[in-house]
Amino acid sequence: MSETNFKFKPNVIAVPLGALVLIWFIYFLEINFGFNLNKYGIYPKSVVGLRGILFSPFIHSNAKHLINNSVPLFVMLGCLYYFYQKIANKVLIVGVLLTGILTWVFGRPSYHIGASGIIYLLVSFIFFSGVFRKYYRLIALSLIIVFLYGSMVWYIFPTEERISWEGHLSGFLVGLVFAFIFRKKGPQPEIFVFSENEEFEKQFDESGNFIENNEENIEE
Repeated sequence: MSETNFKFKPNVIAVPLGALVLIWFIYFLEINFGFNLNKYGIYPKSVVGLRGILFSPFIHSNAKHLINNSVPLFVMLGCLYYFYQKIANKVLIVGVLLTGILTWVFGRPSYHIGASGIIYLLVSFIFFSGVFRKYYRLIALSLIIVFLYGSMVWYIFPTEERISWEGHLSGFLVGLVFAFIFRKKGPQPEIFVFSENEEFEKQFDESGNFIENNEENIEE
């Protein structure tokens, strides 16, 4: 049976809100207690840098970096948990780990921090999911995503030295692959089944043409 209804559940708000509270709280601790957590980011091809796969999404270099990530992170997590309830946890948790691993594998020798990799993961997954599923509601969502965040695609390329394009590209690729892998899970296009009507079908010949001289309709 196809899934036709999208239902609002508390985690649609709770997960995005919880994520924002956590990253802002960590930044608050850094500012007020003089911590520098950048060293807990992903440092590619370094054993100690592997810890950044778990920690880097919660660390931001400054307030501008944090603010720029906060709104799209909230919106994308909300969309994920509203439209893809059944697979949301798997997409998010496994996706974050794979994005971090890819960044660690081919990233530059520098600390990669911030939640932008997760944002690219979610934007890519939600956009391509609508395309692969051919479900009009999700295609409409994909178009909205393009309208809101289409310009982000340029940042998967090495345009600026201080931007972790490797993290962006990793999230984008993982989201694309997940959209294809999970295309049969979660919401599916609605299937309409028409019941047969023998009396109605009698009014047409084998070629589908209407029988105008149907004896039952002739009046004397």
